Amino acid sequence: MKSSSLSKLLVAVLAVSFALLFTAACASTNATTAGEAPAKMKEISGRAPITGGLQRDGIEVVQDDFVVVAILDLGPGEVALVDAGNAQDAGPILSALARRGLGPEAVKAILLTHGDGDHIRGVPRFPNAEVMALEADLALVEGRAVKVPSRPAKPTGIAVTRALRDGEIVELGSVRIEVFAVPGHTPGSAAFLTNGVLFLGDSAGASVDGELLPGDPKHTVDQPLNRASLRNLAARLAPRASEIDLLVPSHTSALDRGLTPLLDLAARPEE
Repeated sequence: MKSSSLSKLLVAVLAVSFALLFTAACASTNATTAGEAPAKMKEISGRAPITGGLQRDGIEVVQDDFVVVAILDLGPGEVALVDAGNAQDAGPILSALARRGLGPEAVKAILLTHGDGDHIRGVPRFPNAEVMALEADLALVEGRAVKVPSRPAKPTGIAVTRALRDGEIVELGSVRIEVFAVPGHTPGSAAFLTNGVLFLGDSAGASVDGELLPGDPKHTVDQPLNRASLRNLAARLAPRASEIDLLVPSHTSALDRGLTPLLDLAARPEE
């Protein structure tokens, strides 16, 4: 009996010890996830975290998880979007519109920087919007082509209603949006310039040191073309540098040093 009781006591002690160790491990993991993970992610990727909630001169930048969407004021009760985010219910965009007293019908146009899923999933929530993208990415947006050859094409249910061209100017109400082709991340990646803000999509990102970097190599189809496109964009915009105040990539913080970060990137030798 004594041996049996001792065995039971030993099992109980081991069980309690395991439970305590497991709880401590969970607490440590949660602390790391909540407090340290972003820092580690920044250290690994070298890219600065997203800046959400940015507002300036009729432009609002809304964070949708790990990507940003821009809301452009077109006039009373009307807006356009740069990209439509990752959330299928477009929740972050709809919340931002609701704060203005607007609903999804207020969105008159969506300009897509490219056709990746995390930039287009919210499009169906805005049935009144004209959907625009560079012609080279139409098949990707609509699901007739894939970025990763090993994956089958799957229709997205999205129809691009206006194919854009490099150098085109889109006029929406009183707002002028210039279109620049920056192929590389995808064949039809675009940058949009409006009211002093240059939206770069996934073609570039901000480093933790405030430099502009080319598109993330892990997700860029053609890295040399991506770099060449950014150099070309810098050359095209250099004579107009005084017109540009802010660079807004889709997955990192914005850079508020005008065109300088893009010019610096173009001048750096390739690594």
